[in-house]
Amino acid sequence: MMSNQQNKTVTLFIIDDDDVDVLGIQRALKKLKIANPTMRAKDGVEALEMLRQGHVRKPFIALLDINMPRMNGIDMLSELRADPKLFDSVVFILTTSRDDQDKFEAYKKNVAGYIVKKQVGEAFLSIVEMLGNYWRIVELPEHE
Repeated sequence: MMSNQQNKTVTLFIIDDDDVDVLGIQRALKKLKIANPTMRAKDGVEALEMLRQGHVRKPFIALLDINMPRMNGIDMLSELRADPKLFDSVVFILTTSRDDQDKFEAYKKNVAGYIVKKQVGEAFLSIVEMLGNYWRIVELPEHE
């Protein structure tokens, strides 16, 4: 089980409306024997509710899609960064969008990385493996 140096388990918070993509991430986690807990929200509105109600506790890494109903990823990221309790959340964009404006807006809001989904399944293995290595070596904030 992966954790940071304080022995706190890192939760992977998947914010994506696409069930097939989420299933691909979960399969990749299982295949790589990554046992970290995962939580999921289907859009930005649900994700913010879960975070503000304490259902997803720090430390966590969010995988945020851009193209979602109700509230897209860029708008959700704006809300997140404006929230004094959540502004320091570690967020990776995981999306099909190759749009330069989306990339610009995401990095302007301090994402840890912008990853383009190429295909479901095997392609997720390299993404998940990278995330596993990331949270093994990086110190994540734990304060509430």
